[in-house]
Amino acid sequence: MRSQSSTAVLDSVPVKNIGKGQAQGQGQGLGSGFVALLPALAMGLLLGLGCWLALTVNGYYVFVLANVALLALTGIGLNVLLGLTGQMSFGHVGFYAIGAYTVAILTGAGWSFWLAWPLAALLAAASGTLLALPALRVGGPYLAMVTIAFGFIVEHGIVEMRGLTGGQNGIMGITGPALGEFASGERAVALLAIAATAVALVAFHWLARGTWGAAMRAVRDTEVASASTGLNPLVIKTAAFAISALCAGAAGALFAPLAGFVTPHTFGFMQSILFVLVVMLGGAGSVAGPVLGAIVVGLLPEVLSGLEEYRLLFFGGLLLVVLWAAPQGMAGIGQYLFARRGLASADTTGMAPATLPLRKRKRQFLQANALTMRFGGVTAVNELSLRAEPGRVNSLIGPNGAGKTTVFNMLSGFYRPTAGSFALGEHTFEGGQAMRIARAGVARTYQTSQLFDSLSVADNVALAAQGGRLGWLFGRAPLAAPHTVQRTRDLLRYCGYTGSLSTPAAALAHVDRRLVEIARALASDPDVLLLDEPAAGLSHQDKIQLAGLLRSIADAGVTVLLVEHDMTLVMSISDQVIVLDAGQLLAVGAPAAIQANPAVRKAYLGEQSARVSITERTTTPAAASTAVPAAAPPMLDVQQLVAGYGAEPVLHKIDLHINRHEAVALLGANGAGKSTLLRSLIGLHQPGAGQVLLNGRSITGAPAERVTAHGMVLVPEGRQVFGELTVRENLQLGAFLTPAQTTDRVDEMFARFPRLAERQHRQAGLLSGGEQQMLAIGRALMSQPGILLLDEPSLGLAPKIIDDLFDALDALRRDGMTLLVVDQMATLALAIADRAYVIDEGRIAAHGTADEIAANEALSQMYLGVGVADPQ
Repeated sequence: MRSQSSTAVLDSVPVKNIGKGQAQGQGQGLGSGFVALLPALAMGLLLGLGCWLALTVNGYYVFVLANVALLALTGIGLNVLLGLTGQMSFGHVGFYAIGAYTVAILTGAGWSFWLAWPLAALLAAASGTLLALPALRVGGPYLAMVTIAFGFIVEHGIVEMRGLTGGQNGIMGITGPALGEFASGERAVALLAIAATAVALVAFHWLARGTWGAAMRAVRDTEVASASTGLNPLVIKTAAFAISALCAGAAGALFAPLAGFVTPHTFGFMQSILFVLVVMLGGAGSVAGPVLGAIVVGLLPEVLSGLEEYRLLFFGGLLLVVLWAAPQGMAGIGQYLFARRGLASADTTGMAPATLPLRKRKRQFLQANALTMRFGGVTAVNELSLRAEPGRVNSLIGPNGAGKTTVFNMLSGFYRPTAGSFALGEHTFEGGQAMRIARAGVARTYQTSQLFDSLSVADNVALAAQGGRLGWLFGRAPLAAPHTVQRTRDLLRYCGYTGSLSTPAAALAHVDRRLVEIARALASDPDVLLLDEPAAGLSHQDKIQLAGLLRSIADAGVTVLLVEHDMTLVMSISDQVIVLDAGQLLAVGAPAAIQANPAVRKAYLGEQSARVSITERTTTPAAASTAVPAAAPPMLDVQQLVAGYGAEPVLHKIDLHINRHEAVALLGANGAGKSTLLRSLIGLHQPGAGQVLLNGRSITGAPAERVTAHGMVLVPEGRQVFGELTVRENLQLGAFLTPAQTTDRVDEMFARFPRLAERQHRQAGLLSGGEQQMLAIGRALMSQPGILLLDEPSLGLAPKIIDDLFDALDALRRDGMTLLVVDQMATLALAIADRAYVIDEGRIAAHGTADEIAANEALSQMYLGVGVADPQ
């Protein structure tokens, strides 16, 4: 049971007031409704104009018009793949060729065009499905290369199958369809192409606004989060590939009778480039984009017919201009203009319901049985067993690198455990697909919120409520069902979101993103809710309100497993606290027992593990000889520094100074802003306000390479050595800005770190974690810095290695090096420091000598929440 003090805190929390979203606008009136219809009316008029031209202009222009329509039809299909799922293909000419040759072969064998055309499209779709299954397991440039290879395979396959395709000579005399007495030959093909484009446009509109379209955009935005809501990314992307190939095949099947012949070289790689240009120029993801792009790509060569050899140059230049001026393409410009004229929706969430809108049922416990996860030779989690009961908040805590997120990734199916298993009630899992585990009843949020940014707030939650069941391909019924709409509203209200339901998730403030992500996780009606640092980046008041929300979710019967570094929040709401250290289960118990546990205090604060106590530390002759007069200006002077990653600052008017030859520790819990401060000092993050002075010179906002040249160097968290280079080569690169006497300085680093000398010709990526940390420090020292910043140097290291590392840092201090050390092991950092600052929620909470800070109870409060929960 949680303590009485935590209950008192929670009872005072007005959960329904969490969040800062505001209603947007006053609703849509008649004028805005008409504006919304303008694009559809324009497309209808454009297609009608195309049909009229196909019946009236001469044969040459009919051919050009038909080619524009075929480009648009292929572009609409490619837009499903590129615009909705974000998958790039440079091989769609292969599907185009399959459609064309299928019609040419079948009509040549006596088949009716009306039977050959749909069969060609279906054959292309089947080819797309078969290609997608292996190809979509890769992404980015690798997928593009696979599709390029597919296009070449089709082209050369046609050449080799001479008996069927005619080889290099192709197939001649392909007869076109006739539309009775109305039209025949090229005019009939042009009309069919325009009609097929119109049908494809309507189908794309239905698809894009429907459940499948929402799922495709969700997969594009974040494949990880889509799987954790029950969606199957591979199936969704394969469906997109099949639809895209179907359109390309249908277009190619119309091209064959339009041209009257087909040859392999008609379907070269450059044709695929034109298909991609159609989508990119027009606007990926928009309904009208491929049509607009096809008009430009199809008609521009005719306008520039006298400069045919420069056609690709013009295309390339046009693409660069469009991508620079309008990254969303030509249709994006129109959408922007219409959006400025329209009125925002007033569809807000309203008042919060009194109870959590989940089904009343008995929920399952979560149990891990000897879970083990190894990455190569590193054991991230070792034989972890735990049990989280329904209706309880179970918090999983531990220092950086303890293995908490790895545990979450195993429990949610993103990692397959090396050994062990876990169970949801009586259902046992040995790892596997995240989608399957999500559908079984495990939902989660992420340390960095992963909403579907291109979807509205309502669609984010409504899509998760489907549990992966998407319904008919072109339908929206699952998302628009009255019970889904009402449940979506209720969940968002309960979680405290008060803004517009139609707001795109990308436009949300940080606190609202947290709330919507929790509502989305609850939408699947889970048995278990995994929350990975939900309080990260929130203000103090928002954290208090978040605590009330999490407590109420557990009280509704859900099994809550929380990873969080804010110990005040953890200790105030937890029924059970589970402590990990270096992948091992360290302690399990009630909050008060965990706070008093000596092993936990040692893991968080480094107590009893420092080589030398603060009171025993003496000033060495080397340090004394470099003492700085009291009146000397500070080497590093930080004044009123403000920095953040969005609307809400992470750092609030930080004042900090470090004297020459002084070692300073910067302490605080995870999420307090320590790494953000170091990144702002070194130039990796631009501060919003304030000033940073190095040796009296302003370096505020200067890029990292310039700051390094001025003498301040960062040893980043996680080492970040150059893994493919040897130890010696890493050190030599550290001397890039100061190349004089590089060999002598490398030897000096080997003398300072003897382990590196023994491994100087080994690749850095093969070193142990401790050796990599020594190499990272040695590489930084090679630039002969005036001040060295160290971000979590003890992270993930064994105790003996930590002692050796801090011996080396203490030696640097005694040699007169100016140090700013950020480390989770507070006592170790204080043991080598002259002074220290404590940062909490982006503000300097305390500063003084190392002895004063070590005696300050605020340190235990920040790391372990001591004093929050009453002893049991």
